[in-house]
Amino acid sequence: MEFEALSPRATLLVGLLALVPVAWYALGSSMAAGVVSAINVALILSCLYLAFSPVESHHGHGSNGSST
Repeated sequence: MEFEALSPRATLLVGLLALVPVAWYALGSSMAAGVVSAINVALILSCLYLAFSPVESHHGHGSNGSST
């Protein structure tokens, strides 16, 4: 399986698996630290999802480059 063939949604599900050790950390340590860690994981995953999602080919411009 090639990584280029994976969609951003599929990789997002794999990234959500990072919340499992965060939950383990929260239960074993302080709950506040676990919540902060979970928020950090969610922010990183959302940024990566936006960064690797497909973009329009002409960025909203016409085919000749004009903004019509």
